[in-house]
Amino acid sequence: MADLDGIKDSHNYHLDKPVRSQPFPLKGCGALDWGMQNRLANIFDRRSGHTVMLAVDHGYFMGPTTGLERMDIDIVPLLDHADTLMCTRGILRSTMPSTFNKGVVLRASGGPSILKELSDEEIAVGMEDALRLNVSAVAVQVFIGGQFETRSVHNMTRLVDAGNRFGMPVLGVTAVGKELTRDAQYMRLATRICAELGAAYVKTYYVDQGFETVAAACPVPIVIAGGKKIPEFDALTMAYRAIQEGAAGVDMGRNIFQAAAPIPMIQAVRKVVHEGMQPAEAFDFYRAAQAGR
Repeated sequence: MADLDGIKDSHNYHLDKPVRSQPFPLKGCGALDWGMQNRLANIFDRRSGHTVMLAVDHGYFMGPTTGLERMDIDIVPLLDHADTLMCTRGILRSTMPSTFNKGVVLRASGGPSILKELSDEEIAVGMEDALRLNVSAVAVQVFIGGQFETRSVHNMTRLVDAGNRFGMPVLGVTAVGKELTRDAQYMRLATRICAELGAAYVKTYYVDQGFETVAAACPVPIVIAGGKKIPEFDALTMAYRAIQEGAAGVDMGRNIFQAAAPIPMIQAVRKVVHEGMQPAEAFDFYRAAQAGR
């Protein structure tokens, strides 16, 4: 039995103040379970509400992409500057330090290589293994309009069902094949379908005309894909415009690890995403950091 003799009457009830319950600030995610919200809070910065995801999952269908030949040498030094790492379970286990304590988004779909029809993907990671790896979200490719559209959508909904059981958010990645048009109309369709079917947030491509309508029509956060390597100033401009037009972050890979100076580049991207720094100023920051000034 506990010793009751020394117990004092509690009195600090703050009767003059209503009980507060801080709402979850992420778009469309306020009704999610606490565990899902907590995992998403490992991905999106609580101050800016944005994220800089470092995408290094290209090898699941492209093999050793330029810049990813030795991740232990080229990618691990970038981890301190990313809000989130997006990778495969093989790379996470074999190469990434377990001391990394930020969000990990795990690539959970796969199948064909670049030698085959890419839309023919299936679920490649079980939810149990995702939980074992303590990741913050799982990512699945969705090929709206592709040859295997229904299968890829079903892959996502199966993961959403499993994620709802265990408190794991699902990132719906809208894939764009050669036969699909990259315009606002298509992106509105693809992102909205992912959100309607349960994705906690969506990754898509930025489009020059009408991206603000894509972000507005999607009821959950949108993170833009960096896409192929473009000049550093152009990549910073794309990131800036996307954030200003409603994106909640960027998921950049080649535009960071294939940059002439990857660490200054990811630092410059952070300036744009979290501080709203103008592209020209961010590019000056990048060049100064590259020169060691």
